[in-house]
Amino acid sequence: MRSRPAPLTLKDPALMSSDPAPCPSALIVAHGSPSEPQQQEDALAALAARVADHMPGWQISSATLACKDRFDEETARLGAPLIFPFFMAEGYFTRRVLATKAKALGLTMRAPFGVIPALEDVAETTLRAHIARNGWQIAETALLVAAHGSAVSTTSRNSALNFADRMQARCGFRRVATGFVEEPPFLADAARDLGPHSLCLTHFALRSGHVQEDLPEAFATAGFTGTILPPMIEWPETPRLIADALTCEQG
Repeated sequence: MRSRPAPLTLKDPALMSSDPAPCPSALIVAHGSPSEPQQQEDALAALAARVADHMPGWQISSATLACKDRFDEETARLGAPLIFPFFMAEGYFTRRVLATKAKALGLTMRAPFGVIPALEDVAETTLRAHIARNGWQIAETALLVAAHGSAVSTTSRNSALNFADRMQARCGFRRVATGFVEEPPFLADAARDLGPHSLCLTHFALRSGHVQEDLPEAFATAGFTGTILPPMIEWPETPRLIADALTCEQG
């Protein structure tokens, strides 16, 4: 009579699984603040944690370019993360600085946050909600887009202008103005004479020094008394937008 083979145990090579595949990962990268790097690092890390809530099974981390060596340390720790630029435009830092870093490490980089198509839907919904909450009519409301701008590149400027144009096309405001911190039309000039029924869309990713200091100073100079929306990092929809952008090309 043929003997039966001995039963396999958990230690038998036939039942031992290979090392599990590493979980996918992503690194959210922002410019940060050279004068106060840790403050922006902490804010971006908090955003990464909120993004991770929408992405079970992923490792989500963050780094600002202003914090020395942080990008290199996190890419090394994560292995081969997707790079997500938390910038409002495809400008110098995304197309050259960050793209060069990613290419040197063989990493894939997504488009910046500011050009995510779904951001327009969220912005329209947010603007309409504020107008309704204030009891205004859109046709009686002015929109001010406050942006960074650049003295050396048109990309940042054009991104903000195009965003303002699309919000006007979607909503039909009484007036739309766009002002910049670093180039004309400067914010103090753009914010003048918009009237009490006005909204400011802060076209900045982080609560940077520009948002905390330059914008209030310009608003005071212009006598702007409208409603000021927070920078994009503080919008409740932002973590979901980033999570969707990270996963939409997977497959």
